[in-house]
Amino acid sequence: MTTSSHELHELWLVRHGETAWSMNGQHTSVTDLELTANGEAVAEGLAAPLSRVDFAQVLTSPRRRARRTAELAGFASAQPDEDLAEWAYGEYEGMTTPEIQESVPGWSVWTHDSPGGESAAEVAARLDRVVQRARAVDGRTLVFGHGHSLRVLAARWLGLEVAGGRMFDLDTATISVLGDDRGTPVVRRWNVSAQQ
Repeated sequence: MTTSSHELHELWLVRHGETAWSMNGQHTSVTDLELTANGEAVAEGLAAPLSRVDFAQVLTSPRRRARRTAELAGFASAQPDEDLAEWAYGEYEGMTTPEIQESVPGWSVWTHDSPGGESAAEVAARLDRVVQRARAVDGRTLVFGHGHSLRVLAARWLGLEVAGGRMFDLDTATISVLGDDRGTPVVRRWNVSAQQ
């Protein structure tokens, strides 16, 4: 597909493959986990659909699980970008939502603070920079990242507040595509597995 200048802006999102903590619902930001064997196998399956698309730039979270997913998907040279790191959960790192809610009833990353972690405004600021980088190039941008941060990225692309990300469920090793429709930011595809 050929496009003229500024005709095509798409942001492709890939959540990293499965880890032991993602399987258990444990909040994982700075803990640098490996993919599980299944996570590696499913990440390899991303290579075929992504190889059929031309990307102007490819970025990845610097965390091992995202970089390994990028590598297995055929993008070993993806540029690490700290702005794509997962929302920092502070004292809640490694805990599940039910565990946190034992001491903070009703807690959600979308509605409550994480002691010692990032605020919603801090997460928004860095993911707004990713949106700006994607809109600054002609063509498609592919990013490899994490569940909560990619959901925030989608919300910010669409002009929503951070909490709007709660509406975008996102599984591991899935492909999502954001774009524009006559000047309006839109979701083109969401949470698509390589097998679909």
